[in-house]
Order: sequence, then C-alpha cells, then structure tokens
Amino acid sequence: MIAWEAPELPELPGVGIVPTVSDARRRAVRLTPGPVARIYVCGITPYDATHLGHAATYVTFDLLGRALRDAGHEVTYVQNVTDVDDPLLERAQRDGIDWQDLAQRETQLFRDDMAALRVLPPDQYVGVVESMELIEARVAELFRSGAAYQLPLPDGEAPGPGAHGDVYLDLSRRPDFGEVSGWDAGAMDAVFAERGGDPDRSDKRGRFDPLLWRAARPGEPSWPSALLGAGRPGWHIECTAIAIEHLGMGFDVQGGGTDLIFPHHEMSAVQAAALRPGPGMARAAEPFAQAYVHQAMVGYEGHKMSKSRGNLVLVSRLRADGEDPMAIRLALLAHHHGRDWEWTDAQLTQARERLARWRAAVARPAGAAAGPVLDAVRRALADDLNSPAALAAVDAWASASGDDAGAPALVRALVDALLGIAL
Repeated sequence: MIAWEAPELPELPGVGIVPTVSDARRRAVRLTPGPVARIYVCGITPYDATHLGHAATYVTFDLLGRALRDAGHEVTYVQNVTDVDDPLLERAQRDGIDWQDLAQRETQLFRDDMAALRVLPPDQYVGVVESMELIEARVAELFRSGAAYQLPLPDGEAPGPGAHGDVYLDLSRRPDFGEVSGWDAGAMDAVFAERGGDPDRSDKRGRFDPLLWRAARPGEPSWPSALLGAGRPGWHIECTAIAIEHLGMGFDVQGGGTDLIFPHHEMSAVQAAALRPGPGMARAAEPFAQAYVHQAMVGYEGHKMSKSRGNLVLVSRLRADGEDPMAIRLALLAHHHGRDWEWTDAQLTQARERLARWRAAVARPAGAAAGPVLDAVRRALADDLNSPAALAAVDAWASASGDDAGAPALVRALVDALLGIAL
C-alpha cells in the first residue's frame, strides 16, 4: 500500500534530545533506540473520514519521529490499515457500496489529510488485505503450538464455504496478560465488549480470550487456510503480525489512542509473546514493544469524538471550508497528548492568530537570537512530547525583538523540522 509524499525536513544545528515518554501505565520511559528507532502506530479502519481525534494521534507520533530524527536517529515507522473489519463491512452494506471501494476511498482521504497536515509518512504503510497470507501464517503458528484453540460457530450461525471454526488465543497460558495496561479484570470487563470483544461467548476457555481467526460466514469476505479453514483475521492479530514482520520484537514504541490500551495493545503484545515464547512457553525473551505511548481522547459536544457517536469534526471538512492545515495542526499541538481535551471553534481561532504572529515574526529582517528557542523546543519535546511548552517558546521568541539577521530563517526551519509547521 502506498502512503503519501513526505515533506522535506530542514537541517538544524546541533543535536536534539531523545525523548522520555509516559507509557500506558503512566511510567516515565527514557527511550533508548539503536541507530534506527522503530515505531509502530495503529492505523485507521477506513469506513469514514479522518476526525480531529485521529489527527491528534498521528500528529503526536509525527512529533516523536521528528524528535528522534533530530536526536540523530534514523526512524523506521510502520502503520497499518484495517481495510477489512466488521465496522467497514457494516458501513458498506448500509451505504450500498462495495466494501473494497469504501476502504480505498476513505484511505485516500486519510492520505490527503495527513499530507495536508505535514505528517511524515510511514516507511511501511501496510493493509490487512495485502498481508493476509502473513497474518494467517501467524495464527496457524499459534494454533499448531497449542497457544490457540478452535471453536465451532455459535448456534444459529451458518458457516461459509470452507469454514472450520473460530480460533481464539488461550490466555490461561499467558501469565504476562495484563502487563501492558496494568488493568484488573473489572476494568477490562467494563470496556471489552464495546471495544470489539465477545466476553459472553459461553464456549470460550476464558472471558477475555481474543479472536484470532473468524471463520467464514455467508456473504462475508474470507481467505483460504488449509489448517484454520476459510476466514479472516481478528482485529488484534493484524498489528501483531505486521509489527513483527516489519520491525521485529522489542521495537521502541507502540502508539495509538488511549482507547487502544485495552484490549488492542494488550492483546497485540500477549499474542506476540505467544509467538516468541521463552523457556517453558510462558514468556517471550523480549517484550513486543519497549514503551506503549498514547494520545488522549479529543471530545466534542460533551463526548469523546467518535465515528459511532457521529460527533465528528473532520479534517477534510475544515480544509474544504478553507482552513489552513497549519492552523489545524497548531490547534492540535496546543494540547498535551497525555490529557483529554474538548474541541471548540475558539481553539481554531486562537491557532489562526498564533500562525499569523509566527509568520509575521519570521518575515522580519531580524529577530531575537534563535539559539535559546531551539534549545527550549528541543527540551520541551524531550519531556514527554510537551507540545504546549514548545509552542510557548516560539510565542516568546515571536513577541521579542532583536537584531540577529539569521534568527528568522533559523526559527522558520526549527518550527518546520520539529513541529511540522510551514510558515
């Protein structure tokens, strides 16, 4: 799958700082990448357009990639596209459109939005459909090893051609289950069903056992498997398989929204551990990811912005209305990724005004020395991607005066390279 065109990154003097980030359990983790930093961020299910909650996530991890590059690392960034899944199939049926056409249309709209927001594209942009053989092989590996089990279809559900049964991971064999989120069973149970789980299926061995392979049902897309029978993958296993294939175990950061902490990131990790067992088939020799970093929820009209609720502010609609994508990006950067916030029109007004001040400042023939603001932005990003502090540092420079003729050009470059804002 093709991503989108990358904007050019200006070179900056000196070397930046590798960030310390807060992971899923709110622990400070100092990233320690090798020469190549490895990042996996969960991508979209393309059944609707990109809203500001999505955009906030991808802008946050764009900041991380920019900070790591500034600190002297190459970055390998992988993102998936869940281009076959229940919500996509349901929306296609509702709208009377082929599910593949819907997926292609919305994926292209996402590409357009990301390019407009100057998000650096992933090095590997990977769809589930194009990865089906890879994913099926991972599920088959789990099944053959005894880490997974197969169940007949529930009563009243007819199998599709070539179907054998639904395949689940056996969490009773995974003492590491729960280590990513740190959640107890009560917290897990409160969200598992609404986030795609099936806790009440009575013949499962465990309430939270995740679906690995959904047996073919009539009228649903499916793919062949000699061992598993015809079907398609469950949601979580796609990210496990794609991340291991393109990054290997122990990559630096697994990213997404806070609504992915459980079950998605928990299950992705425990499935990976089951694929790479250590002594006694209990624990993997190394973790799936070194840190799990999350974008907090963006609200609108009193609720989390979500496709299911329909309370969406769409990036594409803002762009169509003539909004400068750099103002949209600045509005997102004005909030720390670790704290929930709610969108209002006033925030876009403030972002427009900030963008105008910055553009006016870098258009001056001279300005205050740029070295201190470069240092301040680097320190802010190194401190858990503290984008509000980074914006405040640029604000302070823009409101100051000075006679450094080279400062405006350097500030223009640093704002572009580190914050992704073209002035």
